[in-house]
Amino acid sequence: MIFETHAHYDDEQFDPDREELLNRLHASGIGPIVNVGANLQGCRDTVELTEQYPFIYGAVGVHPSETGELNEENFGLLRELLFREKIVAVGEIGLDYYWDEPDHDTQKKWFIRQLNLARELKMPVIIHSRDAAQDTYNILKQEKAEEIGGVIHCFSYSAEMAQRYVDMGFYIGVGGVVTFQNAKKLKEVVVSVPLERIVLETDSPYLAPVPNRGKRNCSGNLSLVVGKIAELKGITAEQVIDTTRKNAFKLYHMEEETVNTIRKV
Repeated sequence: MIFETHAHYDDEQFDPDREELLNRLHASGIGPIVNVGANLQGCRDTVELTEQYPFIYGAVGVHPSETGELNEENFGLLRELLFREKIVAVGEIGLDYYWDEPDHDTQKKWFIRQLNLARELKMPVIIHSRDAAQDTYNILKQEKAEEIGGVIHCFSYSAEMAQRYVDMGFYIGVGGVVTFQNAKKLKEVVVSVPLERIVLETDSPYLAPVPNRGKRNCSGNLSLVVGKIAELKGITAEQVIDTTRKNAFKLYHMEEETVNTIRKV
C-alpha cells in the first residue's frame, strides 16, 4: 500500500464527490492518508475528516500565505487542535515569497512560533517553502529544527539544498511535479537523495502528474509518481512503495501495525 503523506481533501474542489472518491482509494492501492491544514478553517475540517475516515490522519498548521489571519487567540485554537487523537504533525508551515502578502516579517514570525509549538508538543513539521530557499533554511538552522524533524513538502530547490535538509534529518516530499518534462532539478534531487529520505505526496487537488497535468489531482495518481521515481533510480516500483511507506511511518511517528488494525475496523 502507498502512504500518501500530503493531501488537502478538505478543499472545495472535492465537495461534489469527496466521500465516493475517498472510499475507493483503498482499492487503488492507497493506504494511510495525511490531510494537511492550510488555514484555520482547513485545520478544523481536517480534524473532522480524521474523525470520519479511519484511514485519514491530519496535520494542523497555517500556511505562510494565510498567516495574516493569525493572532494570539486563534494561535491558541491551533494548539488545542494539535491535541486531537489522529493529528500527527504541525503543518503546513513555512515561507512563501511568491506573493507580496503577507509581508515577510509576518510570515517569519508565525513560522518560528509554529516551529516552537511543534518542538513543545514533540511533533514533526511539514515545511512549505516557495521562492524563499535561504530564509527557510536559515530559520530552520537557527531554531535547531534538526531536533524537531519533518519533511520539506513539494521540494523545488537544488540537489545541493536537498542534501543540506537530509543532513538535518528531514525527509524530501516528492509528488507529481517529478513527472513534468521541465522538472530537471527535482529529477536530479530524486537521483541524488537516498530513497530512505523520500516520501510520496500529491498535494491534492493540485499538481497532478503527467498525463493528468492540469486536472484535479488525487491520491490514486501516486502510482505515476512511484513509476517515475523507480525509473530515475533504476529500481522496482515495489521497492519505492515499500521504502517510502516505511519512511512515512517514521516521519509521522506512527506504528504501522496500529494503523493496519484501524483500517480493518
